Amino acid sequence: MPELDFADARLHYRLGGNPDGPALLLLQGQANSQRWWDGVRTDFEDVYRTITFDYRGTGSSTAADADWTTRSFAADAAAVVQAAGFSRAHVYGTSMGGRIAQWLAIDRPELVDRLVLGCTTPGGEHAVERDQQVRRSLLNPDSAERRRALFELMYTDAWTGSPEESTVLGDPTMTAAATRRHLRVSARHDAWDRLPEIAAPTLVLHGDEDLLAPVVNAELLAQRIPDATLHVLPGARHAYFDEFRVAASGLVRDFLAAGS
Repeated sequence: MPELDFADARLHYRLGGNPDGPALLLLQGQANSQRWWDGVRTDFEDVYRTITFDYRGTGSSTAADADWTTRSFAADAAAVVQAAGFSRAHVYGTSMGGRIAQWLAIDRPELVDRLVLGCTTPGGEHAVERDQQVRRSLLNPDSAERRRALFELMYTDAWTGSPEESTVLGDPTMTAAATRRHLRVSARHDAWDRLPEIAAPTLVLHGDEDLLAPVVNAELLAQRIPDATLHVLPGARHAYFDEFRVAASGLVRDFLAAGS
């Protein structure tokens, strides 16, 4: 796996798919490595050169303790795209990855071709937070119960997979300190005032049964970002991209192809 060295970090990234295709950067959720995309990346690799990387504190990446933010992670993402040999890329970010993608599109507009924001929020005082019952379930001191609660927030009862098979329930290799820092990164995100600056054509995707990031946040993003397109998937929860993979990946592919 290629590496990108900084003075205070070493980031591991992965290239896949069509070596002659346009770049597609995939940005995963909070406290997860690039394995978040294991079940989805192949949906795009016949056409696109996919790029994923382990955030600081996750997977095979290493980094010194620092005040990480979604904006600093966006700078990391830009550096990875350029290290992979691309000057532009489509960007698909989900959950915290969608927050990072917002800053990437704001700070590096020349780098972002088309933008997809999935199951995410604008952050700050304008975002609609999860309710107290959800918060309590994720703070359960029993790790098994906490994981079970997260699984139920990610997937519907119809999902035939198991928590043991899922790659979106957190990176088990992370330290407790890194996990806390990721929580702080995501919680402190606020791009509201800058969202109207996003110039990239934008698709906002969300499940209407998402309790981790209530669907009203998708509506706020679509209203705030100029000419954004909103698509809500009926019956889907936070991991819509996995459980509703055929429909969700099809929507993303159609949106990206419209810019060709």
